[in-house]
Amino acid sequence: MNCTQPTDITFSLKGFAARGGLTHHHVDGFGIAFFEDKACRLFIDNQPAYRSPVAEMLKHYPIQSKNVIAHIRKASQGAMRLQNCHPFMRELWGRHWIFAHNGELKNFRPSLNGDYQPVGDTDSERAFCHMMQMLRKRFPQSQPLLPLLFDELADITEEIASYGVYNFLMSNGQALFAFCSTNLYYLVRQWPFSVAHLIDTDVAIDFSDVTTPDDRVAVIATAPLTDNESWIQLSPGDLMMFEQGCLMQSVKVTIEEAVQEANAKETVCV
Repeated sequence: MNCTQPTDITFSLKGFAARGGLTHHHVDGFGIAFFEDKACRLFIDNQPAYRSPVAEMLKHYPIQSKNVIAHIRKASQGAMRLQNCHPFMRELWGRHWIFAHNGELKNFRPSLNGDYQPVGDTDSERAFCHMMQMLRKRFPQSQPLLPLLFDELADITEEIASYGVYNFLMSNGQALFAFCSTNLYYLVRQWPFSVAHLIDTDVAIDFSDVTTPDDRVAVIATAPLTDNESWIQLSPGDLMMFEQGCLMQSVKVTIEEAVQEANAKETVCV
């Protein structure tokens, strides 16, 4: 989620957590990260999200944030351990960065230096460490303006995506970056707000009762969370940057034909 004003995600979390073992088969862990300026609150659990005490607590704990990333895990690489649960957190240019990945990268073994090393043994965390390392190498002193950062991120994404399925969400608390390798959808809620109804549980909310004309929220997910809103499907290779609840920049990243064919056979949902 990326938005103009600090917002809580308790509504979406009720449906999203159900996909972690109740309405879908992603039972290998759960995590969610809430940005507050440069810092981030990170909660992870290696229990299925639908019965995780951490997820249950967060449903009733309306933390407000402008950038939120949540993940439910179906393990492809790495054991069901806490250190393998997404999202992952690292520091870069004096900010926390958060990353979550859906898919599988095969034979991806980047050379990582001492600045960024994986704690667990997933392909996802290796990819995140590689991205952080490459960004720091390209801009060693300070963070560049977001458009330049986005361009560099596109080059790194193209490299990693050649190894397999690489849907990801990443944020530094300023913007939210989303890449579609197979499946990714988004919508933007803004004034005039209306009623939204969750797919995974019979819960609805009238956002006009809890918002102002200044509010705007972009929600990005592997599959639509509601059944009465117009979700926009991304195409494989789409890399997007959201700021203040708006899609600010997008580019088509080249995915090799063989990888596209392999991605098309995947039926992963996170």
